[in-house]
Amino acid sequence: MNTIINNLIENIGPGKMPSTAYDTAWGARLSDVAPAIAEGALDWLNTHQLPDGSWGAEYPINYYDRVISTLSAMIALKKYDPAKSKLQIERGVKALENIVNGVTKDVLNDSNKVTIGFEMIIPTLVAEAQALGIIKQHGDKILNSLAELRALKLSKIKGSLINRKTTMAFSAEIAGEDGLHMLDIENLQEPNGSIGHSPSATAYYSLYVNQNNQRAFDYLTNNVKEDGGFPNVASFDAFEISWTLWNLKLIPNFEATPRITGLLDTLAEAWIPNLGIGFATQYSVKDSDMTSLVFDTLYQYGYKKDVESILGYEEEEYFRCYPLEANTSISANIHVVGALRQAGYESKHPSVQKALGFLKRVKGNSKFWLDKWHSSPYYTTCHAIIACAGYDNDLVSDSVDWLLSTQHANGAWGTYMPTAEETAYAMQALWVWNQSGSKIEGNILKKGVEWLEANADKPYPPLWIGKCLYSPQIVIQSAVASALTLGKQF
Repeated sequence: MNTIINNLIENIGPGKMPSTAYDTAWGARLSDVAPAIAEGALDWLNTHQLPDGSWGAEYPINYYDRVISTLSAMIALKKYDPAKSKLQIERGVKALENIVNGVTKDVLNDSNKVTIGFEMIIPTLVAEAQALGIIKQHGDKILNSLAELRALKLSKIKGSLINRKTTMAFSAEIAGEDGLHMLDIENLQEPNGSIGHSPSATAYYSLYVNQNNQRAFDYLTNNVKEDGGFPNVASFDAFEISWTLWNLKLIPNFEATPRITGLLDTLAEAWIPNLGIGFATQYSVKDSDMTSLVFDTLYQYGYKKDVESILGYEEEEYFRCYPLEANTSISANIHVVGALRQAGYESKHPSVQKALGFLKRVKGNSKFWLDKWHSSPYYTTCHAIIACAGYDNDLVSDSVDWLLSTQHANGAWGTYMPTAEETAYAMQALWVWNQSGSKIEGNILKKGVEWLEANADKPYPPLWIGKCLYSPQIVIQSAVASALTLGKQF
């Protein structure tokens, strides 16, 4: 296991993530301005259509991911590879009809399933697809379900332009060909040449905003994957470093090596007092989720940062994640609790009580939490158990019971099917709960170890929610390595 962990640490970098259909489809549009990029992206689309004719994550099935990915792929193929892709587009249209006609009201009413920016991006894609003759009757049905959420988002940015200091830059493609007046073009680009660290937003910029910006093309060239596709985000180094080192620090007596110290220094140097940090060290937008996680991680390794950076996100009844957000992040408030606990705040401190009170309210009569950044309740709930074990046991004791009751007979955990990622989260939470004084039967983790050892190296389904579903590989590997080490020590 030490060899696996050492190799893992050596591979931490700007962020490892497989290609996604949505971002690759935007890369495929660059035929006229970056043909080498577009050719590889078109090939990727042609070889990654799902059996039902759609594009997106094969598992788990997320309505929003499938709709946005399928529309994007069909638009790219229709515009730039129409003859070769005729049959594929026909299959895509049929798949889209089935997806839209089959969606339930429960799915449409669950804001935690909506991919980032969907309600803003989809009108532009629908209009394009209709203009190209790809879809005719399904546009209204797709749009009507999100009219209210779109209106709320638009009201929050009324009178403001999209620039690199706003979260909407990550989805700059919402402006389309005719909406450049929505963009603060001179202040849109990030230091690494991207728009919002998003390959899709940067491809949009390179196609419709500035076809002569070499920094944008360099960014795209540097971040195209070996298979010709693009990831959902690049880079996300602060995210990968902090989550990986946080997972590994759960292991007793885990100490920093010179390599780890260098990574911690990278986080510490990117920290801005009173603001904190974002998911990438060069990303202009900061948020409470990453700020809390990085604070927690740095603190555990002996680095101290100002707690005011976390408290600056405090609202009247909760901690916001981003400015202008339409719905509050549950996991961000969980990670705020964990960070304030690390800072030495007692559980009765008013700021801690605010976050805990919010978590209690949104939990209601349920035994678990589900958040907008991740498809699995195990991610959110297990992090709540870790944050609250020995701190506010009453909030999470029934969640531990839920965790124990949902272990599969084979020893794994999983919402839709057993997964290594969800099993790792469950094992971490149960180990921490046991360490806090509430005993867990040893056979439970033993069965988890047996299953995880046999399945640790299998492909990880994309459970994380961005503009589409994605899978941060190194982060998941670190959770698995952490859980296996803890389970074997139990």
